[in-house]
Amino acid sequence: MDFDVFIIGGGINGCGVARDAAGRGYRVGLAEMNDLASGTSSWSTKLVHGGLRYLEHYEFSLVRHALMEREVLWSIAPHIIRPLRFVLPHHAGLRPAWLLRTGLFLYDHIGGRKTLRATTTVDLGGPLGAPLKDDYRRGFEYSDARVDDARLVVLNARDAAIRGATIMVRTRVTEARRVDGAWQITLRDTESGHSRTVTARFLVNVAGPWVDEIIRGPMGRNEARHVRLVQGSHIVTRKLYDHDRAYIFQNEDGRIIFAIPYEEDFTLVGTTDRDYEGDPGKVAITEEETRYLLGAASEYFKRPVTAEDIVWTYSGVRPLYDDGASKAQEATRDYVLKVEGGRDEARVLNCFGGKITTYRVLSEEVLAKIEDALGARGKRWTGTAPLPGGDFAVDGLAALEDQLRQAVPVLDERTVRRLVRSYGTDALAVAGHGAPGRDLGHGLFESEVDWLTRNEWARTAEDILWRRTKLGLRFGEAERQRLAEHLDALEVQRRIAVA
Repeated sequence: MDFDVFIIGGGINGCGVARDAAGRGYRVGLAEMNDLASGTSSWSTKLVHGGLRYLEHYEFSLVRHALMEREVLWSIAPHIIRPLRFVLPHHAGLRPAWLLRTGLFLYDHIGGRKTLRATTTVDLGGPLGAPLKDDYRRGFEYSDARVDDARLVVLNARDAAIRGATIMVRTRVTEARRVDGAWQITLRDTESGHSRTVTARFLVNVAGPWVDEIIRGPMGRNEARHVRLVQGSHIVTRKLYDHDRAYIFQNEDGRIIFAIPYEEDFTLVGTTDRDYEGDPGKVAITEEETRYLLGAASEYFKRPVTAEDIVWTYSGVRPLYDDGASKAQEATRDYVLKVEGGRDEARVLNCFGGKITTYRVLSEEVLAKIEDALGARGKRWTGTAPLPGGDFAVDGLAALEDQLRQAVPVLDERTVRRLVRSYGTDALAVAGHGAPGRDLGHGLFESEVDWLTRNEWARTAEDILWRRTKLGLRFGEAERQRLAEHLDALEVQRRIAVA
């Protein structure tokens, strides 16, 4: 038997399950048909949050679990997860102030908040209200956290690999059949076209928007119709204001959007909610969504936000469990786990729905199902063990930046901050221990590219510029070409070493 547990899907849930299972001593394999975090997990609003608006849909259990996870995740990944204060202006024509206060009181107390700051009432006549129209004079400020979503995925995959898991990117599962009490799984390398077969005792299908496709295709079950695909789109604009808070804006249609400081020079605005039909890999923002986000932001900001402010857009498909909700924004964000297979046959767990904030709790629940089938191997552990680079105190970022600044004086301040807030205690190794090599553009040195290809499964310029870093916002065509040439040279070196 090649593996105890085989996982289909290299998003946050798949990599979270791989990490947990490998850490408990199971033999783990994971296949992702593209790059890690290339689907839904890198198209989020970049938040670790309870989901304030879910209270209106009575999803108290989901909100409670998510709120409890904020400080857990912050403690194990303080480099890529950091507290963020949100300003909620009171809109006189929408939800009354008493309702907002009640919701925020629940938000502060049902999740066991310990370190994050509590909600306060704020006067928007000062700096926090300066970017807003004069109609908005009072509001509330509460705590959640920001996260680099794609890096969270990669760090879980790295830790899984460190603990013995086999992570296979650009590897498609073409068939999964029960044979002699085990799973026989056929894998195809999407780059070389070569196929091979592996075996496993337990199969975990966490393919996100493709979960039903896996059930219908490789597993041969034509009746699968469990997932409701909901498109969420974002725009990234030039910086719309100077302070460090995020805004949460109510809209007349009952939805909300966020405006969040992003990558120092930009503002992230989103998200939308609309049902989606088609290939999840081809989703793109629509003109209607763009107009909606621009209009919703312009309802609050003094200076209208226009299409000319947009520097980048992105869209993703959320694989929500189809609970029959009439509107996309009302569909549950909670996850549903379904296990199939009797005591004497190999079992499969299909995962529907979920969100970044609750990925670790989801992983623990998946492990409980695995233990029921294969026997227990170890205790719960992921809530206290830091992710790679996260072995420092939550207030230790400044000290790490000082260390890197002194060790590698060639780095500018922006690059020092970016490296520490991407790699934590690994930042010095990423910077070549003081010999970072050539700057390929905007502080992306050769040593970092080499690190990403060796340790984080990066192969293409897109992998590096849009998932491992967000430097795609800054790179021009000449710089992209320089990066691609360096990656080509690394690939030649790798092939020579293998030969």
